[in-house]
Amino acid sequence: MIDIFAWIVLIVLLAIAVAVFVALGALPGHIAYKRGHPWAEAVQIGGWVTLICGFVLWPIALIWAYVDIPSKSRPAS
Repeated sequence: MIDIFAWIVLIVLLAIAVAVFVALGALPGHIAYKRGHPWAEAVQIGGWVTLICGFVLWPIALIWAYVDIPSKSRPAS
């Protein structure tokens, strides 16, 4: 009986780990699309790539999702 319970706990923990991984990978892209970022697709790809390649640069992708490129202002005439 304990073996079955252990397997159930292991499966639930793996499912939670996969869900957290997917949520973290999609978060920068989701934020960028929601905010109307001009490079939202690049932010989405950057979020997934940095998460898969070691998570170290993932916070930069998250910051990038919040930073918009300022529009070029016209000189006063």
